Amino acid sequence: QVQLVESGGGLVQPGGSLRLSCAASGIIRTGNTMNWYRQPAGKERELVAAISSGGSTNYADSVKGRFTISRDNAKNTGYLQMNSLKPEDTAVYYCNLRQRIGPSFSNPLADYWGQGTQVIVSS
Repeated sequence: QVQLVESGGGLVQPGGSLRLSCAASGIIRTGNTMNWYRQPAGKERELVAAISSGGSTNYADSVKGRFTISRDNAKNTGYLQMNSLKPEDTAVYYCNLRQRIGPSFSNPLADYWGQGTQVIVSS
């Protein structure tokens, strides 16, 4: 089993910065992907950024150039540095870990989620 705990959310003014953290515990397998999603009130959850265990990254167009995803594999921790925040970035942010349920490449993938952390961008 895998547990994810996010931290770092809060209230920030437009143009400000926040850094989210996601600490993973349990059985963490190589080849996983760590992702950050967000869900604004009344809207669907959307992928914000993703990073592979090897460090390859992808970003939603809406956050490119402003957000940076990173990870420390030794600590099983992921980060989302958010700069130049806008009111439209307001949402609950969720950490997600996607990995195989067993050690074999034939094992199916599973998604694990954190509890979410609220980010509010407002003056």
